[in-house]
Amino acid sequence: MSRHLQLTFDAHDPRTLSSFWRDALGYVHPGPPGADLPEGADPLAAWDDFLARIGVPEGERNTRSAIEDPDGHGPRLFFQQVPEGKTAKNRVHLDVRAAPGLEGEERMAALEAECDRLVGLGATRVRRHEPAPPMSAGFIVMADPEGNEFCLD
Repeated sequence: MSRHLQLTFDAHDPRTLSSFWRDALGYVHPGPPGADLPEGADPLAAWDDFLARIGVPEGERNTRSAIEDPDGHGPRLFFQQVPEGKTAKNRVHLDVRAAPGLEGEERMAALEAECDRLVGLGATRVRRHEPAPPMSAGFIVMADPEGNEFCLD
């Protein structure tokens, strides 16, 4: 039997990091338990209201955040606050599939366009790897706003 997968990020600022990945992946922040949010409602504002209602001190309201694939296909991403910063290269990283089925210059142009979009959201470009057939179609290494490496593939 297969299992569902959740990816967890240690973060300094869970809300900001989850918002970056929400926009990068086209995910959504789910609403709080029992909330039926009207279309267009801000789920983060709903969480603020919910946490205040149940007595969570303001200083503890940004200790966790989560985002989900609105289509239900991708894994849930969970962000938990930790006191320490990132100190070394990730041992596991995400590959954001930004150019599936594309090859050569067309592929690299699509990756560059997505790289520019993600830099606009707060990511950092690290380096570009040119295509080296047959082993690599080319990719771009990036870092999210807290320095976690990921690849545009």
